[in-house]
Amino acid sequence: MLIRKPDEISSSEITPKSTYLNRRSFLTGAAVAGSAAVAGIAVHSLGNRLADPAVVAEANAKIDGIQKSPFSTTEKQNSYKDVSNYNNFYEFSTDKYEPANLAKDFKTRPWTVTIDGEVKKKQVLDVDTIMKMAAPEERIYRHRCVEGWSIVVPWVGFSLSELIKRCDPTPKAKYVEFTTLYDPKQMPGQRTSVLKWPYVEGLRMDEAMHPLALLCFGMYGEVLPNQDGAPLRVVLPWKYGFKSAKSIVRIRFASDQPLNTWQQSAPNEYGFYSNVNPNVDHPRWSQGKERRLGEFLKRPTLMFNGYDQVASLYSGMDLKKNF
Repeated sequence: MLIRKPDEISSSEITPKSTYLNRRSFLTGAAVAGSAAVAGIAVHSLGNRLADPAVVAEANAKIDGIQKSPFSTTEKQNSYKDVSNYNNFYEFSTDKYEPANLAKDFKTRPWTVTIDGEVKKKQVLDVDTIMKMAAPEERIYRHRCVEGWSIVVPWVGFSLSELIKRCDPTPKAKYVEFTTLYDPKQMPGQRTSVLKWPYVEGLRMDEAMHPLALLCFGMYGEVLPNQDGAPLRVVLPWKYGFKSAKSIVRIRFASDQPLNTWQQSAPNEYGFYSNVNPNVDHPRWSQGKERRLGEFLKRPTLMFNGYDQVASLYSGMDLKKNF
């Protein structure tokens, strides 16, 4: 058993007190956790707890006609329970176990997405219309979050480029900006000032057009659970997780680089590109290793999260400066 001194444990690896007190089940090592608590040491339980069954999302509607994608990894997938009960979704809560319960009554219909900016076909599209633009694909992607944990998820959607081409951007469009719904009545996290709302993210146009960039509306063969970004999100497997904007209500094409929310909040910690890079540490912790949800041992972090297909997008760039 590995026991570390308190000063050897980063803040990102310490279980929040509220989470510890409200979760009683562990996937492994319940006795270890109990003895550690008696000893007064912090226990990192990422992936080692069984989520409270009361907050497990109900099964969502099945998506028909899903095609398999050649972009999928062959790595072992995380379980639906893992992915639907451990979420970074600050619009609901900064606690990773709370969004599943807080989002259970979140209304995702009716839902429209505004397309505007440097685009010839400005329009407001119903989310169900967007979902029918192209055949749905299942893409099993690895993900790496900036806090040091990773997951493997079978997402369902189609290449973001399919939507972009239908919008017909003007030659001035160099970037794509995504805006999340702002609705503090439904999203309790937005009643706090932890971030500036609404949440905004952005991509360079060539990044958005890359085949790996996914416009996502499902996972595990079903429509997205609310806490995983329903009804529409992007998935960018070579970037840290916060770049994959959730619950999108606006897609704006811009000539200038958007100021994304985390970059605005802490520009020394979160850059515009935020590509997974083991050689560029977060100011408060190393990015050299990661822990897969449900596992105890860490593994080396891969450049671009292992998606070398995107390397040419950044040819000649200083990826330490442009983090």
